[in-house]
Amino acid sequence: MMSLSMVSIILPALMAGLLVLSTHVVLGRQVLKRGIIFIDLALAQIAALGAVVAGTNHHLAEMPGSQVWMPALFALIGSGVIAGLERRFRSELEALIGCLYVLSAVVAMMVLSNDPHGGEQLKQILSGQILWTDWPDLQLPLLITLVMLALWLWRPGLLSGKAFYPMFAVLITFSVQLVGVYLVFSSLILPALAANRHSGSKALMLAFGCGIVGYGVGLMASALWDLPSGATIVCALAGATVLTRLITGSAAKVQAAE
Repeated sequence: MMSLSMVSIILPALMAGLLVLSTHVVLGRQVLKRGIIFIDLALAQIAALGAVVAGTNHHLAEMPGSQVWMPALFALIGSGVIAGLERRFRSELEALIGCLYVLSAVVAMMVLSNDPHGGEQLKQILSGQILWTDWPDLQLPLLITLVMLALWLWRPGLLSGKAFYPMFAVLITFSVQLVGVYLVFSSLILPALAANRHSGSKALMLAFGCGIVGYGVGLMASALWDLPSGATIVCALAGATVLTRLITGSAAKVQAAE
């Protein structure tokens, strides 16, 4: 039985997940369409590197909002690099993006190597602390999310044009701070894969449904059984993705037989 105190912890965490899903489901479909699967992982890690640099440099740490604008700056620079690579090395883009991910990850490890709390900080960046999200933590991500959704409704073509990369970088920055690198990747790719055989509004509904189930089940399991929240949600998202593919695949076979 879940207590009221447990519910009060889960609700803001679930809202953080819904905020991430509200943009990442759409972005994830674009990622699959463009064939740049590792861009989310790479930009998330680059944004995380920005957070590490801001946190370990005393001068930067004292600057107002450095834990927001430094990761955003790193992610925007990373998105610019990837956009340039796409123009020049399209056939090798996925491999180069993977290299960017590895480089940013090892540089973050090097920066934290002399920090006595570096291992714990790196773990938090990768796995996130979504279960400890509080309502004030959601205010700025909510504003950014609403602005982006309004832009996409007004100009849907932005997602398929050059603006995709900077928008992606900004959203990734706030997502990493809320849920961590692993959940950012999972939120982009797994729901998109769940609905990849479908199109239009049906695909979006399936992807959102898969994501909501994954976050809901993962958060409850994490809270009830004291499991790592980020890892548990990733597993729940993977399970929801497999179930969605099986159910929709079976339904399609039945319709075809009829």
